[in-house]
Amino acid sequence: MAGSSEPGSSPEEEIQISFTNHTFIVPKKEINMVPDMGKWKRSQPIENLTLLLNTLDRWIDETPPVDQPSRFGNKAYRTWYNKLEKEAENLVSTVIPNELSSAVPETAVYLKESVGNPTRIDYGTGHEAAFAAFLCCLCKIGVLKMDDQLAIVFCVFDRYLQVMRKLQKTYRMEPAGSQGVWGLDDFQFLPFIWGSSQLIDHPTLSPGQFVDEKVVNEHHEEYMFLECIRFINEMKTGSFAEHSNQLWNISAVHAWSKVNQGLIQMYKAECLEKFPVIQHFKFGSLLAINAVGS
Repeated sequence: MAGSSEPGSSPEEEIQISFTNHTFIVPKKEINMVPDMGKWKRSQPIENLTLLLNTLDRWIDETPPVDQPSRFGNKAYRTWYNKLEKEAENLVSTVIPNELSSAVPETAVYLKESVGNPTRIDYGTGHEAAFAAFLCCLCKIGVLKMDDQLAIVFCVFDRYLQVMRKLQKTYRMEPAGSQGVWGLDDFQFLPFIWGSSQLIDHPTLSPGQFVDEKVVNEHHEEYMFLECIRFINEMKTGSFAEHSNQLWNISAVHAWSKVNQGLIQMYKAECLEKFPVIQHFKFGSLLAINAVGS
């Protein structure tokens, strides 16, 4: 605008001229469920991140489980992981522009850390946190923008969850650091936080309804929290109250806002402040461990 302004015109006059023929509308919510993300303007990095995750998904298809005596921890996972370890920097290079290429090695570490442990063939909330750190690094170097924040969760992180669930099922991965029935979930935590925030002030779905399998089956494609519950129902047998006692207790909370607040506090206590989880987290220049100044 500044480059096209006439001599002597003020910024206020320029704005008025620009909007003379503009039709104003009252802003309203448009992103009410996951399928609405198609309306959201996605940046090229968002598209490239989705393609990166699609590649990881394709490699699972190309690396079928092997026959082995042990039921859990299929060793074909290590073959899959070795492919990622070799190609991680090349994959991350498709997301980070050339002028920021020096950030690729540091950022790629978090991608490799986010898919499970090849020695133990397990996966848990520490690996999930590594993917959040991977996305955080992309934000810190300016590849992902504030405008991308909804797409980061409901496109990129949702696609990441799909790939991780496929890994867990295909290679029968063990839960890392699982607390059994007393834990929130064997593998994930963050989608329960973001998923509960998505349901705050929902006109019809209350927390008490997520234990109703019929409700979950009808709405799981629209809501991240319910997709988490659907996966639990698929993977576990028996009474929900017995195999997922923490979630069963959470279903008694009357409002999604209270559920969300409680889950954030629980994540801090059970994940971020637990040595068995954080001992594996890696720090660099983008995510440093410098002490906070007084």
